[in-house]
Amino acid sequence: MGPIVLTQLATGLGVLAGAVVVKSVMEQNPMAGPFPRCPSCNGTGRVNCLCSRWSDGDVGCQTCAGSGRMMCSNCGGSGTGRPLPVQLSVRPPKRNM
Repeated sequence: MGPIVLTQLATGLGVLAGAVVVKSVMEQNPMAGPFPRCPSCNGTGRVNCLCSRWSDGDVGCQTCAGSGRMMCSNCGGSGTGRPLPVQLSVRPPKRNM
């Protein structure tokens, strides 16, 4: 093998190794941020619209604007799981005197 072939082979292996590293990092830390992907829409923020389920071929309603896809109700269209807001009210204990 000549030096050019070895250089091309080394470059190809370097690119392949880089792709494997990037894939493993992306699987561990998705780009969605600190929250995991929404299980309902798989991170897209959109789900199939109800109008397309019972349609006879014509797709479109006011909710999906004719696209056949509406905002995911689970994540609100963000594509990520989001924390639920919780309000806690704590009362001080009664003291007997």
